[in-house]
Amino acid sequence: MTAKQSKYHVPNLERALKILELLAQHPEGLNTSRIVELLKYPRNSVFRITATLQDHGYLSRDEESKVFQITQKLLTLGYSAISEETLVEKALVVMRSLRDIYKETVPLGILHGREGLVIEEVPGVHSFRFVLEPGKRFHLHTSAPGKAIVAFLPDEEKMDLINKIRYTKFNSQTIVNKDQYLHELEGVQQRGYAVDHAEETEGMNCIGAPIFNRHGFPIAAIWMTGPSSRIKEEHFDSIGKEVKKHADRISKSLGYGISVNNKL
Repeated sequence: MTAKQSKYHVPNLERALKILELLAQHPEGLNTSRIVELLKYPRNSVFRITATLQDHGYLSRDEESKVFQITQKLLTLGYSAISEETLVEKALVVMRSLRDIYKETVPLGILHGREGLVIEEVPGVHSFRFVLEPGKRFHLHTSAPGKAIVAFLPDEEKMDLINKIRYTKFNSQTIVNKDQYLHELEGVQQRGYAVDHAEETEGMNCIGAPIFNRHGFPIAAIWMTGPSSRIKEEHFDSIGKEVKKHADRISKSLGYGISVNNKL
């Protein structure tokens, strides 16, 4: 930081942003003491900043545990910043089209810190179907949408995120370290779609593909989720190509391919 830059910095604003970034990395929430410990900020400063953010609706606080968590208000701001309202509007028509082909649930998700976040869903029509309601979070190392988005991030941003992921093991199919994940992402880049082969939930397979904005940045993903008895391994490639085709339609509707070179 240069002297000229530091002249215009607002210390408490910087602290507030750091607190929000820290809480984004801890979706389970943190109390005041833990925030102070991790950021080395004065306790009084943290107390005032979190109270202000809570008053304005950016943080929620559990009265029993005293833990702060980020609210959906920040997500709403994010929608506005990257035209997410337009994204959802344009995506829904295409998501319904994909749902109608396979009759399975088709969600839409974005990155949210070190996790993913479902922002919309078109439910499947089978009597037995998986439901992923808006607001539900998903792991980046096990989920098809997580892999689909991370695979196409700029290299520096991608590696920074990959180094921060907690590779929790859920079963024998789960990716458990960075090297395995990088290898998986190479395949995603080559195919253009990602697969969750029951890597977190037994009996549930998912296939997803990224959505790009007009600058070629992966802002979201759509995916199809259903039981392994219906989304079978031998059909992964044909389904994956169809999911990618539908994701590409959304990307094009957002301007991808008009103002930048692309792979569509």
